[in-house]
Amino acid sequence: MSIGEFCNREVVFATRAMSLPEAAQLMRKYHVGDLVVVDEVDGKRVPVGIVTDRDMVIEVIAQSLNVNDFSVADIMSPQLVSVQEKEGVFETIQLMRSRGIRRIPVINQDGGLEGLVSADDILDLLAEEMTELARVTPRQQQREAKTRT
Repeated sequence: MSIGEFCNREVVFATRAMSLPEAAQLMRKYHVGDLVVVDEVDGKRVPVGIVTDRDMVIEVIAQSLNVNDFSVADIMSPQLVSVQEKEGVFETIQLMRSRGIRRIPVINQDGGLEGLVSADDILDLLAEEMTELARVTPRQQQREAKTRT
């Protein structure tokens, strides 16, 4: 399965110029803890960073700074790691592990934003797959019991 088949395609995004209060309001409205920061390039949204609620707390609030003095660009994670939508789930897990990241934007071959996937999303997928695998043995035993009586 490719990560593009699985990723969340309803991504809440921000621009670099967005104020922190505006970003926080978006997070609250859509019940998310992060926003993908995008630039508009040739009619497509190109991810350039991520800003999280934790970034806001650690970089601004915990230091008793005025949130109105900062934009998303000031605190976003600037070295964005993204993954092509054609990559596999396992390869995405390896990339996330090697870079120490819990969420990753999914991009198309032109660099445009297609979706977002988080470690929690992948854990849910793997749990579902393990549950299905666990159901094999009882069904095999039932089938065997029917054919041997």
